[in-house]
Amino acid sequence: MPDHPAPLTLVIETVTAACSVALIRDGRVIADRHEQVGRGHAERLIPMIAELPDGGRADRIWVDCGPGSFTGIRVGIAAARALALGWGVPVAGYSSLPLIAAAAFADDAAPDELAVVLEGGHGEVFMQGFARSLAATGPFASCRPDAALTALGRRMGIGSGVRHLAALDPALDLRDALPHARDAARLPPDFATLAASPIYGRPPDAKPQAI
Repeated sequence: MPDHPAPLTLVIETVTAACSVALIRDGRVIADRHEQVGRGHAERLIPMIAELPDGGRADRIWVDCGPGSFTGIRVGIAAARALALGWGVPVAGYSSLPLIAAAAFADDAAPDELAVVLEGGHGEVFMQGFARSLAATGPFASCRPDAALTALGRRMGIGSGVRHLAALDPALDLRDALPHARDAARLPPDFATLAASPIYGRPPDAKPQAI
């Protein structure tokens, strides 16, 4: 019997100032788009998907569920769910934290352990440590920069929130980075099995009124 091709996956990434999409198959990037849009995810996401081959149509969808921007997370998940419903395909989530770690570890010169530090809002950062195997070396936390600095120790820190730590200790090994959808090709499949639901990391600022 002929071998069936690996499923084509549409990856949606909107949880930081970056907005990116990618088509991946069997660990290979078929096509991708990436822009730093600030808060313009709602305006750019669907047009970026439409620019992909066959309008981004895929056999399944992966979406970054956070942590990150409340608005960006909601935009990405809403789009993923809508497309999955329209195309009749499954949707699953992954986390921005191991995604950034996987991209960093792709560099052979990277240390065997690092911490991902993302912008968290209200002066806080989202932080979690990872080994080169992508095993978490500690729990995920949302904390003030001084607490993050203590938790970081002498490890390398990477992500959109490192500027907060650099202000406290510029001698640290800190690298600014935003997640990129194409790096989902570096994630083991079991890292994209989350429910397509938000990982906020802290309570939303606004809460709906009780009815």
